[in-house]
Parts: sequence; structure tokens; C-alpha cells
Amino acid sequence: MLSNKYPSVVLEGLLREARLEILPTESVAEQVHAHVETGRTVTVTASPTKGLEATLALTEALAGAYHVVPHVAARMVERAALPDLVARLKQAGVSEIFVPGGDAEPTDATFGNALDLLIELQELGSPFAGVGITGYPESHPGIDDDVIVQSMWDKRRYATAVVSNMTFDDEVVGQWLERVRRRGVELPVWVGVPGPVDAGKLLRMASTIGVGDSMRFLSKQRSVFTRMFLPGFSTTQFAHRVAALAATERLGIAGLHLYTFNQVARTEAWRRTQLAAVSELRDPSAGP
Repeated sequence: MLSNKYPSVVLEGLLREARLEILPTESVAEQVHAHVETGRTVTVTASPTKGLEATLALTEALAGAYHVVPHVAARMVERAALPDLVARLKQAGVSEIFVPGGDAEPTDATFGNALDLLIELQELGSPFAGVGITGYPESHPGIDDDVIVQSMWDKRRYATAVVSNMTFDDEVVGQWLERVRRRGVELPVWVGVPGPVDAGKLLRMASTIGVGDSMRFLSKQRSVFTRMFLPGFSTTQFAHRVAALAATERLGIAGLHLYTFNQVARTEAWRRTQLAAVSELRDPSAGP
């Protein structure tokens, strides 16, 4: 974990180890192979319209070259199918998963929430070395804050890390992390950062993930569109401010979780440019 260092050194580490979140579309594997160096961490979301199979298939397609973290959305997993799902992921070499509740409507056959699935995984022998759970620096539009707080507390013993929902305000992130630590939750946190995406491509991407998912995506991300493209927001400035927070050991920031919205080339170009800039700032002799 990064701590007790100058912010530029911390930022360099955050950029090198940044995780990329992608959505399971047909073309995204090709983009990842073309623009992301092998060995990096890539997380694959789950789509209620496409089904969990799309997530699993993309995970298998990338797992040979990358550290892939599939989203195992609880409400999309049938209880009886969990052992086979675990076996399939282990066969692919997956050692880490992320367990959100998910947007799907639960049925009598599926898990009702993330905690239930996490408990079942423990009963199966805790097959994955890494297990991520969701954190919300800002209020969730469909979940009361008290429920979110209790949920993180209940899930903490079954997890190894927290991945924060996307946010745009470093002060909000810092205050949230302080509250999380005061409550006694000590898991390392990956801070969700919106990538430097193009608005037009973002809207076109939404149309490729299925009609139902597109409506959910646009509904959930309406405020994201508004805030991401306001003149005052900069992914670069936000990353620098997260690095300043990460230099404080007690906050327990593990790294950056970049939401790419499948604009992989653009996000990676930004990351590499920033990494080169901060490396040269730290060591001017390393520049061109």
C-alpha cells in the first residue's frame, strides 16, 4: 500500500497499477489486446441483458494475458450453479472476483444480495484469494445511506478490498474514507475514477449493450454525463488529488479503478501520458 511518500511518487505508483473496468461487448477484447500491456488488471462488468455468460466468456478470452477480475453479480447467479461457476473461473486461472448485488431482478433461484453470495463462497472454501465489494462515497439513488453503511460492515469479513463507485470530488472521497475507517472497516480501497472519455462515443457505446441495459445505463449515469463533461472536471486533476489522499496511510487507498466505458485506447493513452509526465517530474534526466 502506498504511504508516507511525496504525492508525485504516490501518483506514479497509482498510474502504474491502475485497474481498467470494461463492459462485455463484442469488440472490447480486441481493444484490450491492442492497447493494454499484458499482466495488467482488467475488470469485467456484468450485464443483466447479456447475462453472466458474456462476462465469463470475456474473462476467459483475456485471462491468459491479464489479471482479470470478473463481476459476479449476485442477483444474476443461481445458487445451484455457483459451484460450477467457481470451477469454471478457477479453470480459467481467475484468482480474484468482484461481488456487487447487481441490477438484475432476483428470483427464487438466484442470490438476493451480495452478502448471501459471499457467505456461500466462504462455505465453498473461499476459493478466490481476492474478493472485492462495493463502496459508495456518495449516496446511491436507490439505496438508503444507512443500508449502505450496514452492508459494508456485514460484508467486510468476507472481502479483501473495497472498490468505490465513481465519484468526482476528492473532498467527498477523503471524508468518506475517514468515516469508513472510523467505523472499523480496514479493507484497502480502490478509488473509482472516470476515464477521460468522449461524450459522443459514450452514448454510442450505451446503445451497444442491449436495450434494457442501455436504459438502465443512461438512467443511472445521467448525473455522470452532467458532471463528467462540466468544464470544471478533469480526470488528470482528480487523479492528482487522489494521490494526495493516498499519501495519507490511514486512509488505506490501494489504487485507481478507471472506468473506461470501453474507451480503452483513450484511457490508456491518458494513463501513459500522465505516467511519463510524473516520471519526468520526479527524475528530469528520464525525459526525452
